[in-house]
Amino acid sequence: MEAIIEIKDLEKVFGHKKALRGVNLKIYEGEFLSLFGPNGAGKTTLLKSIATILRPTRGKIYFRGEPLDDDSLVLRESIGLVSHNSLLYDDLTAYENLLFYARMYGVNDHRERINYLLHQVGLYHRKDDTVRTFSRGMLQRLAIARAILHDPPILLLDEPYTGLDAQAARILDELIENLKDGKRTFIMTSHDLDKGFEHATRLAILFYGEVVFDRRKEETSIEEFEGEFWKWVGQQG
Repeated sequence: MEAIIEIKDLEKVFGHKKALRGVNLKIYEGEFLSLFGPNGAGKTTLLKSIATILRPTRGKIYFRGEPLDDDSLVLRESIGLVSHNSLLYDDLTAYENLLFYARMYGVNDHRERINYLLHQVGLYHRKDDTVRTFSRGMLQRLAIARAILHDPPILLLDEPYTGLDAQAARILDELIENLKDGKRTFIMTSHDLDKGFEHATRLAILFYGEVVFDRRKEETSIEEFEGEFWKWVGQQG
C-alpha cells in the first residue's frame, strides 16, 4: 500500500540548531498518528514542514508518491492545519471567518457548508458573534471548522488540547472522533499521553529531532507506552 505521506531523511536547521535530524516516516490513509515528545523535540517543526510552512534543509516529503516541491499546491489543498495560532480574525464573526476561508479555498455551496460545520462544532448559536468574545475551547473548535472547510484528506493537529478545560477537552474529543471516517488521515502532536493514546491508531516519539519509537497502537499498552515515553524524557539534559 502506498503511503499518503512519506518523509525521507528530513532535516531542518535553524542557525546552529538541528530541529530535525533525518526523520523517516510513512503515513498511510486513514491512520491517526499521535506524535509525542518533550519540548524542543521538533514536533511542531515536523508538522510545519509537512504543511509546507517550513522548507526542509535536507531530505524530501512525498505526497502520494510525488515529491512535495514539484507541486506543493496539491498538498496544501489536501491539508487542514490546526496550530497554536488559530488563524482567525478577532474582529470578524464566526460565520465571517469561515466565509473568508471558504472563498479562499473556492468551496462550492459555501453557505451550506459553513452552517453545517458550525452545527458540527457546536457554534451555530454563536455564528454572528465576533471571535474576540470566544473562549479558548471555542476558538479551537472554530479553528477545526476552518481547517476542514475544504474537506481535506489530511488533518494536522498541533497540541490541540493545550489550554482547554475539562469540558472543552471532552467536546474536542467528540469532534475528533466524529471526523474519523476511515479515510481521513490525522497527525496530532501532544503532551497528553492519555488523549494521544485514546485517539491514535499509531504512536511515535520524537526525541531531539529523531523518531525513536514508532508502533501501531494494538502492539502496545498505555502502560508500556508511558514507560517508553518517560524513558526518553528522562534522558533529556
